[in-house]
Amino acid sequence: MKLTQLPDNPYLLLTPGPLSTSKSVKAAMLRDWCTWDNEYNDLVQDIRKKLVRLSGNNHDDYTAVLMQGSGSFSVESVVGSAVPADGKLVVLTNGAYGNRLAQMAQVLKVNTVVIDFGEVDEAQPHKLRELLEQDADVTHVAVVHCETTTGMLNPIAEVGKVAKEYGKVFIVDAMSSFGGVAMDVADLQIDFLISSANKCIQGVPGFGFILAKTGELKKCKGQARSLSLDLYDQWETMEKHNGKWRYTSPTHVVRAFYQALLELEEEGGVEKRQVRYRENQRTLVEGMEALGFRTLLRRELQSPIITSFYFPDSPQFTFAAFYERLKQEGYVIYPGKISAADTFRIGNIGEVYPHDMKHLVQAIERNMFW
Repeated sequence: MKLTQLPDNPYLLLTPGPLSTSKSVKAAMLRDWCTWDNEYNDLVQDIRKKLVRLSGNNHDDYTAVLMQGSGSFSVESVVGSAVPADGKLVVLTNGAYGNRLAQMAQVLKVNTVVIDFGEVDEAQPHKLRELLEQDADVTHVAVVHCETTTGMLNPIAEVGKVAKEYGKVFIVDAMSSFGGVAMDVADLQIDFLISSANKCIQGVPGFGFILAKTGELKKCKGQARSLSLDLYDQWETMEKHNGKWRYTSPTHVVRAFYQALLELEEEGGVEKRQVRYRENQRTLVEGMEALGFRTLLRRELQSPIITSFYFPDSPQFTFAAFYERLKQEGYVIYPGKISAADTFRIGNIGEVYPHDMKHLVQAIERNMFW
């Protein structure tokens, strides 16, 4: 089948993932693969190498591990494998995904301290410093880079600097930012970075991945609190058996992800994709503000990934009606997730371009029923 023969999606997914993908990424899933076949496992190894190269210039000390499931499975694999039984984790949180990370640690019986900054303020490194000054038992520090609850971009460089000043292992949930925001894991002193196939690299859901400092990953041997989410064993199997996963891998998703990586390279890499995402976000916000909408976050805190807007100040407005009208126009947006204000969110990532944002704003103007 030619790509032109594939049907168009009835709407753009303007969410933080799953997101709109290219036809060629979708088409990559039309073939079946054997998990034992060398051709498939060579593909896995190539993906791992490409991910490490995406992590920055100083990647000799890093390795990549792929993990089945949603991105949360990969986060839990790191929390449950990296923190030893006598370790102590600090989680800096300002949204649902930081809270989920902390909840995972607590369910796994990891000794955990939470520093909560609310929902509309960024993580503050000086608060981490104050805690580390007082608590010498802390061994690991974790923070979400882009908190998609609001669209907040947290200052991971500053947080990492404090964590390393006190000799702590640094974990970053970069689920919705890796591949869309330029970063160098070595310069940022990140020991474990976690992301997912269906975010800025523009693949489809089915697995996540971890970029880990190899020396720190080796320390995880025998520490995992789960069999299937044992990060060290997954890595060791991939290393020893040429990309073999321990348990059944999502073969179609993996092949689609490989295609997505090729398309990222064709676009010009992370830096070029970041330019597109930022232009998407700028176009959206300027158009929405011209219609009278207000953003939740101050500009300096806003990521190019997803943007939160306050509900219009009208008793006639309901998100459900707004959502359905925009879906009929060909756009799917996201409900808000914070407790302090009524908001909705619009994603800026995926196979989406500034002209799509202009057309979205026009559709919103046509559907301001309130």
